[in-house]
Amino acid sequence: MSLNQILLIGRAGNDPEMRYTPSGTPVTSFSLAVNNNRRDEKGEWTEETEWFRVTAWERQAESVNQYLAKGRRVFVDGRLSTRQYTSSSGEARTSLEVRAFKVVFLDSPGGESTGSGPPPQAQSYSAESPGSPAQQATAANNPSEDVEELPW
Repeated sequence: MSLNQILLIGRAGNDPEMRYTPSGTPVTSFSLAVNNNRRDEKGEWTEETEWFRVTAWERQAESVNQYLAKGRRVFVDGRLSTRQYTSSSGEARTSLEVRAFKVVFLDSPGGESTGSGPPPQAQSYSAESPGSPAQQATAANNPSEDVEELPW
């Protein structure tokens, strides 16, 4: 058995960029800043920021492109993958990226944090669709089914 999963909460570092594969599949990418507060050697609080490159695919890519903006807080559930590329100087490089299975918006559309719990207009978008036709009909007729509460 193996597992490759990463859970992140942070702020979008840029507006999302959507493109299409040659077969027409939408792909949206954005950077995500995740802050970590810790004490340094002198006992003073410092803030470190880790940056992640996140990609969303298909319907989720379209939703992220439409609703996400720089500075908005999001929860990302995904998996890590490596990507090989050549830098502008001709150097072979590898980067870690997060392929998002689920993106949940944690801020209201104006970007203000709404405190604990999900905001009233939060929506989650998953690459997975509801299983049975009955579940699909229920989800389609009940927009509150799209809102997910995080376990913390």
